[in-house]
Amino acid sequence: MGSHEEPLQTRSRRERPAKSALSRDGIIAAALTILRDEGLEKVTMRRLAAALDTGAASLYVYVRDTEDLHAQVLDALLGSVGDAVPPDGTWRERIVGALMGYVRTLFEYPGIARITLFTQPSGPNYLALIDLLLGLLHEGGVPDRDAAWAVDQLLQYATATAAEQSVRHRSARVVADIASLSDTIATIDATRYPHIARLGGELTGGGGERFRWGLDLLLNGILATPRPPLAANSQGKE
Repeated sequence: MGSHEEPLQTRSRRERPAKSALSRDGIIAAALTILRDEGLEKVTMRRLAAALDTGAASLYVYVRDTEDLHAQVLDALLGSVGDAVPPDGTWRERIVGALMGYVRTLFEYPGIARITLFTQPSGPNYLALIDLLLGLLHEGGVPDRDAAWAVDQLLQYATATAAEQSVRHRSARVVADIASLSDTIATIDATRYPHIARLGGELTGGGGERFRWGLDLLLNGILATPRPPLAANSQGKE
């Protein structure tokens, strides 16, 4: 007997769009989205795998562990630091611009600022920042041997400032502690602590001007303080 019914079409499973192939750039982009939306504490291998609809094991081809993931995220963020450098400024103004751009980047992501104190970045954007600072110090007349150590001091100061300020602005406990310190200084016993009483609010005030002054202090010191000569038994072993 004939039939006019349409044959049934069976499907073994629901069709799904193909997933994009994993790549380092795609992984870091997803990690940056999690960082901006949820904070650094959520940037983990497991959370990232869920966002990319894959298994955590597949990420290890591109990222060694969570610490390495954070370091790569930091390096991606540093790609915009060069935008803060005034193109027509003096060598000193450009160094200050670069370091202030670095601090603003870390300050925007407080978790990143903290891990930078304990993680040694080595990505291409971090290396570009070091190369920029070395070039500017050379332009300012700092001997290359001195500049090699000076960059470390400048970045340590900038990193510590960013970490401290990010905690100050985002931790209610720290804000309360700072307020308590200010109150203590305002009513301090001048007989017992005469110099603290004399300086008062100068000890805790200053804001951005305080950071800029610190950079000038470091740069002036770098220009005026040559590294000691190598000892005879340490040449070539630095």
